[in-house]
Amino acid sequence: MVKLSVIVPFYNVQQYAPDTLRSLKANVREDFEFILVDDCSRDGTPEILARAERELPGAVLVRHEQNGGLATARNTGIDRARGTYLTFLDGDDWLAPGYLPRLLTAIEELGCDFLRTDHVQCTARSRSVHRVPVGRRNTVLDPRAAILPADRSTSVDYAYAWAGVYHRRLVDQGVLHFTDGLRTAEDRPWIWKLHREAESFAAVSLLGVFYRRGVASSLTQIGDVRQLDFIRAFDQVVAETAADREAGVLLPKAVRTYCAIIAHHLGSIERFEPAVARKLKSLSAAALRRMPQDVLDEALDSMDVQRATRLRRLRRRPAAAGVAA
Repeated sequence: MVKLSVIVPFYNVQQYAPDTLRSLKANVREDFEFILVDDCSRDGTPEILARAERELPGAVLVRHEQNGGLATARNTGIDRARGTYLTFLDGDDWLAPGYLPRLLTAIEELGCDFLRTDHVQCTARSRSVHRVPVGRRNTVLDPRAAILPADRSTSVDYAYAWAGVYHRRLVDQGVLHFTDGLRTAEDRPWIWKLHREAESFAAVSLLGVFYRRGVASSLTQIGDVRQLDFIRAFDQVVAETAADREAGVLLPKAVRTYCAIIAHHLGSIERFEPAVARKLKSLSAAALRRMPQDVLDEALDSMDVQRATRLRRLRRRPAAAGVAA
C-alpha cells in the first residue's frame, strides 16, 4: 500500500531538477511514491527525469505531449496518485532530508483533512522563514474559520500547495484538483476551495520545504501575458465565494484580496511588455466593475490611500471593446 504520493511537476528546469531529485532520494520510504510530471520540457529536463525513473525508488514518470501549465500538471499527478495522503513539490524547489516522514507522522497524529506547514524561502544566498498565518499550532481547526478577518493575512493568503499534505478523501470529494489551464495564481481558487469545503485542518511548525525565488524561467519573473491568468483565478474565487452559504461574511475578504493583487501588479507594471501592460489595465478595470460594487466600496475604504486611489481611478476607466482574459 502506498501511504504518501509526492507530485512534482517539471518544466524546463534542467539547472535545478538534480537538486530536487536528490532531495527526494533523501526522503525515500518503501510506502512512498514520487510522481514526476514532465510538462513537455524542451531543455535537458526529460533526460534527467528518465534517469531518475531508473534510480529513484518509487518514481513514476508521466510525460505531457503538450505544455499545460502547473495546474494541469498537478492534476495529472493527482489522477495518477495511489497514496492515502498527497503532497506537492515544484521542480525547482527541494526538501530537507527526512522531511516527508515527519510530515506524514504529523497529519496521521492529528487526523485532519489537510495540514499546513511553514517553509524556507531562498533568494540567491538569502534564506528566510515564512510562517503559516495561523496562530494555533498542532490543533485541529475549522478551515472556514481561518479565512477571516478580511483586513489581515490569513491562511487563504498562504496559498502554496507544497506547504502541506492532504488526505485522499479530499480527492474523492472533488476538492483537491486545480483549475486546468491556469498558468499563474493557480493556488488561489484551490486554497479557497479547501478552506470552504474541507472539514478540518491544522498548522504545524515543521520546516523542510525550500522554495526557490527569483528563478529566471518562473512566471513570477516573466512579464508576459500568462501572468494575467491571476484575473481568471480571482474571478473564480469571487464567483465561488459569492455562491457560498456564508457569502455575506466571506466576500469582503475575497474582494479585498483581489484588489490587493491588482494593485500589486499595477505597482510593478514596468516589468510587463507594453502590450501586456495595456491589457493588464483593461482587464483589471473590467474586473473591478464585475465585483459586487457595495463590497468593493467597503474594500477600497479599508485600504491605504495610494492603493485605493489607484484602483478607484482604474474603475472609472472606459471599458475597452473586445478585451477578454
